[in-house]
Amino acid sequence: MVSRSIPRFLHFILVLVMVGLSLTAAPVAASPAPPQGMQTDAAFAASYAANNVTNVTATTQQTSCYRPEVPYFGTLTTNGFTGMSACNGAATTGENIGTTPYATQVGSSSGYPASTPMLAKDHSESDIRVDPTNSKHLIGQSKWFVSAEGYNHLLGFYESFDGGKTWSVQGHTPGYEGWTDNTDPVGAFDGFGNFYSLILPYLFSYNSTGGHVTNNGSSLPNPSIPAEAVAAAVHPAGSTNPNQWIVTHNGQPDYLMTASNATTNDPDKQWITIDTNPASAHYNRIYAMWTLFVFNPSVVFVSYADAHADGTHTDWSTPQTLPTINGHPWDSYLLPHVTPDGTVWTTVTNSSPKQGFLHNNIYLVFSRDGGVTWQGPLPVANSITTPTYQNTTFREGIIDTFAVGNTLVNGNYPLYMSYEDGSSSTTNIFLTTSTDGGSTWSTPILVNDNASPVDELQPNLNVAPDGTVSVAFYDRRLACPAQGSPEAAGAGLALDTVNPNYTGALPPYGATNYCLNTAIQFYTPTLQPIGNNIRLSANTWDAQLNSPHPGGISSGGTFIGDYFGNTATNKYEYTTSVSTFNDGTNPNFYQQQVVSRVTVP
Repeated sequence: MVSRSIPRFLHFILVLVMVGLSLTAAPVAASPAPPQGMQTDAAFAASYAANNVTNVTATTQQTSCYRPEVPYFGTLTTNGFTGMSACNGAATTGENIGTTPYATQVGSSSGYPASTPMLAKDHSESDIRVDPTNSKHLIGQSKWFVSAEGYNHLLGFYESFDGGKTWSVQGHTPGYEGWTDNTDPVGAFDGFGNFYSLILPYLFSYNSTGGHVTNNGSSLPNPSIPAEAVAAAVHPAGSTNPNQWIVTHNGQPDYLMTASNATTNDPDKQWITIDTNPASAHYNRIYAMWTLFVFNPSVVFVSYADAHADGTHTDWSTPQTLPTINGHPWDSYLLPHVTPDGTVWTTVTNSSPKQGFLHNNIYLVFSRDGGVTWQGPLPVANSITTPTYQNTTFREGIIDTFAVGNTLVNGNYPLYMSYEDGSSSTTNIFLTTSTDGGSTWSTPILVNDNASPVDELQPNLNVAPDGTVSVAFYDRRLACPAQGSPEAAGAGLALDTVNPNYTGALPPYGATNYCLNTAIQFYTPTLQPIGNNIRLSANTWDAQLNSPHPGGISSGGTFIGDYFGNTATNKYEYTTSVSTFNDGTNPNFYQQQVVSRVTVP
């Protein structure tokens, strides 16, 4: 997610508030012990090897370049930043790097696009999916930054055909290079093996201080295209080339909606799912959802189409408004999923500016007829406190995550919702389930099992094909490496010399509640924990290095993503998440995507 107008700025602290929820919503737990019991830090550190976890730094396996619509050469001189750099023949991907301007850049104003392709350096916020026709075929996506300081990026993808061991096809996702940024990576495979990426392209330019200018008029770099859009790109089944994407429908970019005024009509937070159950009445139906901020209130929409075997699709349906709570026009964060019976479910979050966006409520809407009509909202959880992470400049992410089960529990497909909560001194993660179609929800259980209080953040739910539930999250229980150690050198801690939100000594050698790992907890379909939290990161890393600035170079806030990817095959669980650690392939300590693999228990 991004911050370029009032609604997006409020995303930094966006929470869910809904007045008058019934008692069927899950109460917010008060930090009890996790059902699996606490775990020592030493046991957690050793769990990586004990569970035969593997790590592959996917985004260092190829070098990507593209010609950005808006060049920006402002540079910070601390914490590893290196500014925007010309490609100079470094690309190895085989993608169209923009030696000549891309099709959507032809109508750009004078001075745009950039005069030459630029090097893609940082890769944060991510999504990962498994091809239902081939479990060894995976596609990950992330933001593909040419300038972390300017928050200048397109979306990129990395593709594996050998179960995540290598990521041989990579590049920026083509078709929407004429916009300054393409944002919020999310995708889905259809039942034929075609991969759909739902894209949020938007325009801005830079002011004299490096801030983002989104108002209409001559200051926008490309007046020939809409200021913002929700759009799609399809990587057809059988593709082995980074340029093989279908990016048009009916002779124009594959728009679901467009907005000519980025100040008063601001689409954001788009998400996609596809019904891949052959027994469903709506097999291969694509469901796309997004939020449209109109001045300050927001409206949530859904549109659908049906996928064809050749990677094309029917026309998108006319967007319709999803049901919401009357009088509370601050809905967002749509996370659709389809149960095996063809029912489409999504949680929706709601927040109230009158309460300072400091408390959160979540509710549920669903469709049983292929998205034609919708029911709800039903309450899920209320009064979740928005976290404020300690000792860092990176912002909180999407506060909740949602998934659906594929094995019946009490005669229904279970629904799962996990969230981060900042009601105690540190941030914790909770998990709840409904086994009666969303009418009632279980008392939330604590997911993270750290013995000492630290921030545990950004939960990401998934349900494996056998019904095993997982919650992946960023974990801060392990201290930063000690000064003089090989781990400290690999983490680049010596570069971390500026952090206005940390009162300890810098560089942060041995600092607590500072550095990060990725972790996961597994559960049975009825949420009985399977073992303890498992460390998914081979190396502890520092989020202050090369962390993009969503508000521009002069802003203090930084970014590791609002979510990250979590998916599974019949055998393995995969996550794709950020690390700045130099494993020998990342000498500049850029944000890279590390794909972790662990056996589903």
